[in-house]
Amino acid sequence: MEIKKLLSNKGNKLNGPFLIEPKIFNDERGSFFESWNQSTFDRLSGDKIIFSQDNHSTSHLGVLRGLHYQIPPIPQGKLVRCISGQIYDVAVDIRKNSVTFGEWISAKLDNENKLMLWIPIGFAHGFLSLKDNSQVIYKASGKYSKEHERSIKWNDKTLNIKWPLQIINNQEPSLSEKDASAQLLNKADIFLH
Repeated sequence: MEIKKLLSNKGNKLNGPFLIEPKIFNDERGSFFESWNQSTFDRLSGDKIIFSQDNHSTSHLGVLRGLHYQIPPIPQGKLVRCISGQIYDVAVDIRKNSVTFGEWISAKLDNENKLMLWIPIGFAHGFLSLKDNSQVIYKASGKYSKEHERSIKWNDKTLNIKWPLQIINNQEPSLSEKDASAQLLNKADIFLH
């Protein structure tokens, strides 16, 4: 596995998230790759992250999920992978005292490139499904807590995320009720460190 730091929308490298590119072995029979290795991830992240659950979602073309996060004392980090279809995955720095507060990174994840995006605590996460029946699997640190779950509006003008809406004919994405009523960044509960 190799990691790659992505440049934010303002050209900065965000401290925390990174893209993981697995080493894929191809031959006439097909392919093989190691999709998860705890000790390798600990070495790459520089920390020992304990994942407490795996989640799996399926989304139709044009579904947008996010921008989600959980506040302390039960925050979550996520390691995201798309195993079928394709998504445009986004992580937003919501650490108020960070020099990159409000900046975001993005990557296209799909079943062909097999890339994974690590989104640590202190970042909001969302994705737009770019194909029908996109399946996303992610490992989550911490446990899910409805009481601590929060959402930031996907089209917050201060974030100005460049969602590839042209893929869905520039229509509004399909949102859950929770995401449709999400807060703007300047009104959201955010991380203070």
